[in-house]
Amino acid sequence: MNILAWIILGLIAGAIAKAIYPGHQGGGILGTILLGIIGAFIGGSLGVFFSTGNFALAAPTLSIPGILVAVLGAIIAVFLWNLLTRRSTV
Repeated sequence: MNILAWIILGLIAGAIAKAIYPGHQGGGILGTILLGIIGAFIGGSLGVFFSTGNFALAAPTLSIPGILVAVLGAIIAVFLWNLLTRRSTV
């Protein structure tokens, strides 16, 4: 998949994941795209692992099931990002 398709898939997946995930997430459009692209890799790799049993760095295609897998991976990426950047209130 070329880089433009990755950016579009990342934008779609990141925006949907941020809309679904509760709470406020920082970042802007660039953060949304980056988390979406990372999420696409996470989702694609988990999809390959669960379907074949082999771990491979893969990404879904620009299709409805591919977007769903990328959104699931982006939700995981947003969750992990929030864990890493969470500030303590103490």
